[in-house]
Amino acid sequence: MQLTRYTDYGLRTLIYLALLPQGKRASIDEISSTYDISRNNVNKIVHQLGKAGIIETKRGKGGGFFLKRAPHELNIADLVVLLENTLQVVECKTPQCRILPACKLRGILGQATQAFLDSLKAYTLADLLEDEANNLIQILNLQ
Repeated sequence: MQLTRYTDYGLRTLIYLALLPQGKRASIDEISSTYDISRNNVNKIVHQLGKAGIIETKRGKGGGFFLKRAPHELNIADLVVLLENTLQVVECKTPQCRILPACKLRGILGQATQAFLDSLKAYTLADLLEDEANNLIQILNLQ
């Protein structure tokens, strides 16, 4: 299973936000520059995370965005489901696959996808930072 770049960028954005000092806000330009991601992608990610109540955004002077919830409250599986357009591994109906009425592949791959998500449910955003927060802060130049 491979996640889209969009989900990868979304998780990187959340890692960045989780490492910010208390009271500091990030900007779209900051995230875009730090990860060398297009400003448009970061804007879409921030918008989606804001709509989902994961981050708080403020426009205008002194604006920016920050995590609205603590990293230990943000489950990785839930974030992947939110950010991924679809977790369907194969598309059987468009165009209609000839063997669809007798094929078990879709069910097996669906079970594998569920197993993948079940394993991600064991982790939170805080787990991604555990024991590496100081290294990540230095790498991302957040001192």
